[in-house]
Amino acid sequence: MAAKSVKLEPLADRLVVKPIEREEVTKGGIVLPDTAKEKPQEGEVLAVGPGRMSDEGKRIPMDIAKGDTVVYAKYGGTEIKIEDDELIILRESDILAKKPKK
Repeated sequence: MAAKSVKLEPLADRLVVKPIEREEVTKGGIVLPDTAKEKPQEGEVLAVGPGRMSDEGKRIPMDIAKGDTVVYAKYGGTEIKIEDDELIILRESDILAKKPKK
């Protein structure tokens, strides 16, 4: 999945993430209806804020970059819809892990 352009500029330590939908068919070949699917917890970072400010007034840069694939907290962030894209705005602290790039 290639990183796409998004018309949002996140502030402080926030990121815009496009959730990666899982397979709709189980390994055994059973098709899962929408009501049985779990909420995705993995996504591609489309935009990254500049980082949060420290108590001393210095900017703390983000550890996550545009194009990274991340695993995030199940109920973290705010879901939004822009055009036909379902996106999530998360804080950096809602990111649990980052997948290594291939």
